[in-house]
Amino acid sequence: MTARRSTVAAIIAAFLLASCSSGDDAPDGTSSPDVADASASVEPPDFVGDVREAITAVETELGGPQEFFEVTANPTVTNVFVAVDDGTAAIPYTFLDDELLPPGPKQEGAAGQTFTSAQVDFVDDRILSDVTEQLPSSTIDAISVYGNGVSTTYVL
Repeated sequence: MTARRSTVAAIIAAFLLASCSSGDDAPDGTSSPDVADASASVEPPDFVGDVREAITAVETELGGPQEFFEVTANPTVTNVFVAVDDGTAAIPYTFLDDELLPPGPKQEGAAGQTFTSAQVDFVDDRILSDVTEQLPSSTIDAISVYGNGVSTTYVL
């Protein structure tokens, strides 16, 4: 991963962590907004929901839970990289027009952290709220989910 991509990922991750706050009291005794607060909702592009749909399609095709290196969705296509061979290789899948296409050839030499579908826990209408507030003129044209060794990182 390039230094620029790492920096952008860190900035977006900070925004997303803020958007997933638990609603606990702040140190000054005031209460922070609850995650379910409808006023903070932002209608996500349709492709945000394709992340879960593609994961479900792959797991259905393969007969159960999988480990993933990455899932990336944009308005055109969703790509899913399934970790195989103890995380040393990946099999790419394409989810297009609500259909899972046959897998691509196995890619040897893969490395990185993995994640499971249970760790994909963003709230569709909250994931963009802090980003659109902090960067109001931005356009979200893709979402990627990566493993980070503990759970997942979301990059917009």
